[in-house]
Amino acid sequence: MAAQTKSLVAFAHVASVERSIKFYADLGFKVANTVVPHGHSAPVWAWLESEKANLMLGLADGPIDSAQQAILFYLYFYNIAQTHAALTDLGHSPGEIKFPFYMPGGECRLEDPDGYVLMLAQSQAAI
Repeated sequence: MAAQTKSLVAFAHVASVERSIKFYADLGFKVANTVVPHGHSAPVWAWLESEKANLMLGLADGPIDSAQQAILFYLYFYNIAQTHAALTDLGHSPGEIKFPFYMPGGECRLEDPDGYVLMLAQSQAAI
């Protein structure tokens, strides 16, 4: 019998956990847990949550090369147009909303501070 995965959580190495926490807060994420080692003033790890979405952030050991980010994170929203407008109002630059055949509700692209590509999409079903 094959193994049965219960859940999957992305772990992104970032240049600044604090900066990433602030960025992802604009996408609805709240901090559920952080680790601030003795002698440090800022977290080196964080667990973020938003409804059924979870993301771990960890302080990178070296510089982050945005050209090397070879993964897409899909984030689903109830209303992509409203989300796009809210993020624009907060000073972010999401790309144009497009409607490819696989995402009839629409999607747009946004990069986080470390160059990870976030695809913001309108949920068509319970995900």
